[in-house]
Amino acid sequence: MSDQIEAVVSVPLDRLRPFPNHPFKVRDDDAMKETVESMKQFGILVPAIVRPLDGGDYEIVAGHRRAHAAELAGISEMPAIVRAMDDDSAVIFMVDSNLQREDILPSERAAAYKMKLEAIKRRAGRPSRDAVENGVQVEHHFSKKKSIEIIADNMGESSAQVRRYIRLTELQPELQEMVDKGKIGLTPAVELSYLKPEEQAAVVETIDSEQAVPSLSQAQRMKKLSQEGKLDGDTVLSIMSEQKKPEAWNISLPIEKLQKYFPQSYTPQRMEETIFKLLEGWVKRRQQNRER
Repeated sequence: MSDQIEAVVSVPLDRLRPFPNHPFKVRDDDAMKETVESMKQFGILVPAIVRPLDGGDYEIVAGHRRAHAAELAGISEMPAIVRAMDDDSAVIFMVDSNLQREDILPSERAAAYKMKLEAIKRRAGRPSRDAVENGVQVEHHFSKKKSIEIIADNMGESSAQVRRYIRLTELQPELQEMVDKGKIGLTPAVELSYLKPEEQAAVVETIDSEQAVPSLSQAQRMKKLSQEGKLDGDTVLSIMSEQKKPEAWNISLPIEKLQKYFPQSYTPQRMEETIFKLLEGWVKRRQQNRER
């Protein structure tokens, strides 16, 4: 293990280059405005992490938002730690340093997970040509599973959830945007990701015309029809024009938690009646407040 101490150096902004295919958007939102104002007042407190490029430039590995804020604040250079990293190490570091933020969009998380997965798999090495000809699919599946488990463990998520996010990278940009805006849930979006590009385009067109998004069951049916080669624009319209069944709710309230709010003589039925009476009163009070 090296005892070398990394020094913080000052790097001109015009010598910084963005990370290729950086999956995290740099947005000019309220958080960016606050960062800019903070930099104007206190300067740049946290150095970026960069790696050297040929010709004296540097590639940003961590610190894209800070670099943009510095530019908006009129600052010409920023502190940075210069660290030599190979491509895969840089990808993994870049992803890990950004995924801790709370404002990550689903499409950003999806692209980041996929980039990290591919980097981990490259590090693990590729199978030989003989292996490819003699059952690589099994070996590849095993390698992929192990790599996904590494990501899942690092992020505190299940391997299945990581796979779901990575499937979002197969969605057309318009559908990815709908997921980011919360118009389409993650689970139905995963089902739609299995549709061919032209089929996804038909879904987008139908969403625009019908002003409705597919439910999970509708997305599953479209996926099945696509796999059978039976999905086209008319079928998509037919499925999405159907009246959606309301989702069934089945709320369970633990009796041991309810009992502390009622006399011991109350039966479960009487508790239920009382709860609904209280809810009716709450609704009436809300209505009265709106009318004031």
